[in-house]
Parts: sequence; C-alpha cells; structure tokens
Amino acid sequence: MKADALTAPRHTLDTTVHDVVREAVGHLIDSRQIRPDSFADPVYVVLDDVDGELRTRELAAAFCGGLEPLARAVPTSS
Repeated sequence: MKADALTAPRHTLDTTVHDVVREAVGHLIDSRQIRPDSFADPVYVVLDDVDGELRTRELAAAFCGGLEPLARAVPTSS
C-alpha cells in the first residue's frame, strides 16, 4: 500500500499525527504484518506485503482518516 500526501495536500501529516503513524508502522513491522522495509514520512507511507485486499483497504482508510481510525486498525500497547 502506498499513500501519497503530495497529491492530497490537506492530508499532510502534522508532527503529532506523523509520530502516531510511524508508531503504527513500527508496530505492523514488529508484529510481522508488513515487511521491515515499509516506512512512513510526513508525505508518504509505504506498507509492503499487507495481507490481502481487505486489510490493505482498512489500513489505507485508517492512515488517511486520522488518529481514531488508525488506533482501531492498528492497536498498539501504548
């Protein structure tokens, strides 16, 4: 999954949201739900080897939807 905030300027990640997105990506990597070369920066998120189209759509919507949808899609311990 690739999400590009450059083509949707209103979705550029502020510092707080970017920190949460990076934590979510780290959690997905640590739990082996995506490959370790996946990443998130303030304008681009890449999640490699997401398991199936449904999970890909869920994560794409969550990463573009804000903190609450992201917390539901990628629950972390913190």
